[in-house]
Order: sequence, then structure tokens, then C-alpha cells
Amino acid sequence: MQAGQALTHVYLPHSAIISIVVSLSEGQAVEVAMIGRDGIVGASEALCDGISLTDAVVLCPGRASVLAAADLKALAAQSAAWRHLLARHEQALLAQAQQSAACNAAHSVEERLSRWLLRARELWDGETLPMTQELLARMIGVQRNAVSIVAHALQQAGVLGYSRGQIEILDVNALRATACECYHAVHTKQAHLFK
Repeated sequence: MQAGQALTHVYLPHSAIISIVVSLSEGQAVEVAMIGRDGIVGASEALCDGISLTDAVVLCPGRASVLAAADLKALAAQSAAWRHLLARHEQALLAQAQQSAACNAAHSVEERLSRWLLRARELWDGETLPMTQELLARMIGVQRNAVSIVAHALQQAGVLGYSRGQIEILDVNALRATACECYHAVHTKQAHLFK
């Protein structure tokens, strides 16, 4: 999915992780939300004018169901319960985006990276995430060397292990302790929306 392009299908990841990013004219891109087995990529666009406002980037490849955008729109037109669920889903994505904006403005690289890794871990089966430090830097909006410094410190503390293209979470509780309040805040908002 690319910003400005017509959306023909929506994606319901089962094992993939997809990042919703805002790209800037000078080449930077910052993640505003992450979708996995808990969401739908492209739902709001499908229900509106069918034009994507953001880019969707596959972070971790996996399986997903694909549904024609027109079919999703037809389902929403037929079912109030489905419309309600889609509205809640969009509110959850908005909560992620709002919290991400606040987090990127106010928290340290260590806190942001820890929050991001915890969220990715929720959506991925296993403790080893197939991603590079370069990708992590792009997702949290910092230079790669900042992620390298923090990742090295977390590795020295026994929280993470990493090798080329693989990041392993060794101590989830320690990672939670280094994450900022934003991780918990998003969980609280999502729990409220889907209770």
C-alpha cells in the first residue's frame, strides 16, 4: 500500500507484521502504527474514498488473508456490528498513532526501542524478530547509530541478543522495565475499546 494510490484490497495478517508509516519528502519515514494478527490493513481507506493516506510496509513476512476493498465496504454496509467493530479498530489505530507521536517527541531512544520491540513481540510468534537495526531506526525515527548504541547496551545487560538481521528478546521483564509509559497506555486504550 502506498500513499496516494487507490486501494483495491485489504489485508488481515495472521503471522505477518505490517507497519503504517508516514513518509516525508526528504526520504524519512516514521511509523505511526503497527498491525499484525490484531488488525486489518487498509480498512479505513476501503470504507472511505479508497485512496491510501499512508504507506504500509511489511516488517516481518508471514501469512495474511486478502479481501477486496469493495467486499469489505459491502460487509460494512450490511452489518451494524461489523461497522462498529471496524470503527473500534480505527480508534485503536488512532490511539497507536497519537501515542507514537507523543512518544517520539518525549522519550529516549531506549524507551522507544523497548516499547517498539514489545509491540512487535506481541504480534510475532517467538522471541526472535527478523529485522535489522536499520529498520528499527527508521521505525522509531532515529539514526541507525542511536539504535546500535542502545541495542549494544541492552545486549550487555542481557536483555537482547542480536546478530545480522535477527533481534532476540532474552528478558521480556527487563525490556518492559526499560519501555516508556506508552506501551502500557496503548494497551489500556485498546482494552477499553474492545471490552
